[in-house]
This record gives sequence, structure tokens and C-alpha cells, in this order.
Amino acid sequence: MPKRLTLAVSQSHTLPTTAATLTALASNAQEAARQGVDLLLFPEAYLGGYPRTCNFGAAVGSRSPEGREQFLQYFHSAVDLGDTPRGAGDDWVERKLDLAKGQDRRGDGTREVLEKAATETGVFLVVGLVERAGGSLSCAVVYVCPKEGCIGKRRKVMPTGSERLVWAQGSPSTLKAVTTTIKAVKLTLAAAICWENYMPLLRYSLYSQNVNLYLAPTADARDTWLPLMRTIACESRAYVLSANQCVRRKHLPPWIRSPASETAESSTASKDTPKREDNSSGAKAEETQQYKICALDQGNMPKTPEPTPVDKAHGVISPSPLHIGGTPSDLDSRTDSPVKQRKGRRRSSNLMPMPDNHFLALPGDSAVDESPEKHDTKPKAPADDGEEELVCRGGSCIIGPTGEVLEGPLWDVEDGGLLIARDIDFEDCERGRLDLDVAGSYSRNDAFELRVAGLDLNPPP
Repeated sequence: MPKRLTLAVSQSHTLPTTAATLTALASNAQEAARQGVDLLLFPEAYLGGYPRTCNFGAAVGSRSPEGREQFLQYFHSAVDLGDTPRGAGDDWVERKLDLAKGQDRRGDGTREVLEKAATETGVFLVVGLVERAGGSLSCAVVYVCPKEGCIGKRRKVMPTGSERLVWAQGSPSTLKAVTTTIKAVKLTLAAAICWENYMPLLRYSLYSQNVNLYLAPTADARDTWLPLMRTIACESRAYVLSANQCVRRKHLPPWIRSPASETAESSTASKDTPKREDNSSGAKAEETQQYKICALDQGNMPKTPEPTPVDKAHGVISPSPLHIGGTPSDLDSRTDSPVKQRKGRRRSSNLMPMPDNHFLALPGDSAVDESPEKHDTKPKAPADDGEEELVCRGGSCIIGPTGEVLEGPLWDVEDGGLLIARDIDFEDCERGRLDLDVAGSYSRNDAFELRVAGLDLNPPP
């Protein structure tokens, strides 16, 4: 019997508050359920936010008071899942950690909200988030099963570039794969976050656990990302899901866009406090910190190759509590094949033609220009138009187990776009092992050996 599921990634951006982002997450999960999705991946740091363009007032040898206020705001936006600073592993998963007197749970309730969203929709959720534990922040991913709740969580072991200023390093023991069964299909899944995917030994630690679903939440929108995802799929013989946020400058929190005005209200420093701390002799600590947009750790101006043709069973849907003008089943009745080319504008539904007779359904009822030349899905250089400037262009994708692009990359869709791959046959992962099993028959494990501190590299039972 074929082992087939429907998988999706949500190209959603963080909203101004955690509560609003959790509400949007639940809406995305509900729309995914309506579309028959079995598992849904959200981007890196979706909860808590990715602090793109923020330098936190830091330079080598100095940190500014304004930067400390920015970190305070970011610290408060992170979620508390009730774990320990070191990470309690299975004790956290199984709720064995001590509770505070008079409390019936640990943390701020985010874990319970995620579990409720998964339970109510029946969708397995994998969510990227920024976790607060003790006095430190970590970039993390949590696996949320509709039946069992949170069955695993891992923290990024190697933050990239200036991320290391604000994110702690996670334990390699959290690279442990998790297993679940959906519609009689057994999944072994694990996540590598953003540039962890550039770490060959880390990737191999996941391959060794025989994953058939490899998850890559990211903040990287460079044109090098898609080839990396295809390489990982080909190496692992697993399906690969990658989710990124599409973000305009106006979506960044106020404490990043206008640090001076935002921090002035909350700063407790006196007027006599120097504007800048400096550890080097002879430096002028009194000089006012001049904020400049720093070079991004994760790029945003990709030049992407033409999308690989995909099966008609796959589709791109944008979830929203608003009306969506059409589903994959009724698109043929709305347009001729392959794409009905009409001039002018319409308001009945916002269906954007995509290559190979696919469509992108956008929420709302504003007019959509249907001229074919207006719907080029290739990445374009972002315009320098202030608040509307794209600081991250997305690029979410779904890749098959021999490296074929099933869906995406999805560019410039910022309002909860769902990228859906339907009728995914997980027996293709086993078919691919005929000629390549990099952690088994193709590994030469008699000559090469990998050890990871605190991690069992054997496939989970």
C-alpha cells in the first residue's frame, strides 16, 4: 500500500506581538487542515522573531546602552517553554520538571497553545522559535504531535555571525531525531536550523539516524540555499522542507526600526550616563552611538534558477482567515490550460498564474493584474523604497528524495503563504537507497566514524 502524505511549509513572518503571532499560527494550521495537510513547517525564529538588521549597539570592545535596551525588548519577545537553561531533554518532553508552588505548568503557556493548535487541527506542527531560559536566548525548533503534544525540541548548536551575540549555543544532544506515525506512514524526522545545514558532520549525524523527513527552517534567502537543499535531499534520500520568512522593513519591530525613540521611554540610565561603554583605552565613550543598518548575516537578493517542473498534484495555497478565491480542485474551471492569458484586472478572486499550470491563491479581494508579464516568479532586486523594502524575500521550498524540486522556491509572498506538496510517497525514500545510503551501504563505516557528544547516532526504534 502506498505511503503517501501531504506536506506544507508556511512562509509567514513574525507579527508585532507573540500573542498575534500565535493567533496567526493557529489560523495557518486551520487552513492547512482544510487543505488536507498532514505536517506543517514554520520558519526559523517565527515565534520571538529574527532580529534582522539589528546590531544591538555592539562593536568589538564596546556595547551601547541603547543596544542593551534593544536586547531587553528582544528578550521579552522570546517565549518561555518551561525548559532549563542547559536543556532537560526527555524530562522536559515528559513534563517531569518541578513546578513552582501553586502553578500547574512551567513556562508562559506557549507550549500549551501550540499543543492545542495541533490537537484541534490534526496537523503535525514543526515551529521555529526563540526560546528564553534563565538569562539566555536560544534559537530552537519544537515538534508538536496532534495526539501526544510536544514530542521533542532542539536548540541551534551554532548560531551564525552576529546571532552569536544574542543566541546561546545549544547542546548537540538535541540533534536527536523523533518518530511519529501519520496515516500509517512512519516518519523519522529531524531539523537542522539555517546555516547548521552547511555543517557536513551535523548533517551526517541526522543521516545516520535514518531520517526520511529532513526539516530546514531558515533565515537565508540567498540563491545558494536552493542548491544546498537539493544536495541534502540527494545525500539523505529524504524529503526536505525549508521554510523562510518574507519580511519588509515595516514588519521589523519598532525597537529595530527606531531604536532611539523606542528605548528612550524604557531606559533607566541617567542623563550623566555615558552614551557608550568602551573597553579600549583612549576611546571616546561619550560619543553618541550612530545606528547604521549592518550587513545582513543572511542574504536577501537571490538569483534563482527556473523552477523545476512539478507534478500537477502539488499546489501553492495561501492560508488566511479571509476568503480564498479557489482551491486546486476548481482551478481548471476558472482558466484554460496551461494559462489563460487575459488583459485587464479582476476582483472576483486573486489567483496568480504560476509556471506549469499552477496558481498562487492570495487573500483579499483587491484587483489583480492578470497580464502574464506581471506574474514573473523569478526573484527581482528589492526596490529601495524605505518601509516597503524587502529585507528578506523568502524562498521556501519542498524537495524530493533524489533532489528534484517539488515546490518553490516561493519569493515575495509575505502574508501567510502555504507551499503544499500533495501525494508524497515516502517509499521513494527507500527506492532511492538502491544506489546511495550515505550512512549505511555507501558509508564505509569500517574506515570512517563519527561521534557526537551526548547523541546516539543509531536510528530511533
